[in-house]
Amino acid sequence: MIMVSALCLTALIVHSCGIYSFSGTSIQADVYTVNIHYFEYKALRVNPTLSNDLTEALKDQFRRLTRLEQVDDEGDLDIVGEIIGYDVKAMGITANEVASQNRLTVNVKIYFTNRKYPEDNLEQSFSAYADFDATQSLDAVESTLCEEIIDKLVEDIFNATVAQW
Repeated sequence: MIMVSALCLTALIVHSCGIYSFSGTSIQADVYTVNIHYFEYKALRVNPTLSNDLTEALKDQFRRLTRLEQVDDEGDLDIVGEIIGYDVKAMGITANEVASQNRLTVNVKIYFTNRKYPEDNLEQSFSAYADFDATQSLDAVESTLCEEIIDKLVEDIFNATVAQW
């Protein structure tokens, strides 16, 4: 019983200090707001929904895993992003020199500003991909692949900005 009480007390103290949370974030106690800008689309190949889908997925991640209030201007944390690459390339080649697998790759660049702790500011590129069978057209699998890629990108961006892994 004493062991359980001590463990609960330790967990409460660690959680209440505001630096670490059990969602894996390390947000300082005096940081209250985040502004996640719409991801600008700069890739040559066009996917008309990717910017919106990525922006909304990142906002959802912050809503679910942080206590931060999302604001439209001048947040304590500020995330600006751009989609700089959207490419399909052949990956697996058969004995007949025909592609057996294709890879959809999305590249993004983010600019993270922490107005209260500028030492945490970050400018970083991220890349994620998903493979698909070459017998399928991109149009047939694009939405499923993009969901998978967005999930990876959101996790990487979240970890780099507020989880600091």
